Amino acid sequence: MSVVIIGGNDCMVRKYMELCKEYKCNAKVFTQMKGNLRTLIGSPDLLVLFTGTMCHKMARVALSETKGLDTVVARSHSSSLAALKNILDEHVA
Repeated sequence: MSVVIIGGNDCMVRKYMELCKEYKCNAKVFTQMKGNLRTLIGSPDLLVLFTGTMCHKMARVALSETKGLDTVVARSHSSSLAALKNILDEHVA
């Protein structure tokens, strides 16, 4: 299963990736807005939006790229590891 995480904290990227690996998921994490974010997202199975730590433009780009795909979108205001674990428990296991 592929997971794309938008938002979150820069210092937590490695922990996000390790947690996704425990759930046997391939993960991409984007904490900052990049010019080519639209092309980097791809077509994930699960899109996680940490809404408390991202700008509106990032959310718009991510949602527009996954529109029409079979991507599950999960939103969380908190960008903690526990919040990601709850999302993965709900959608992966």
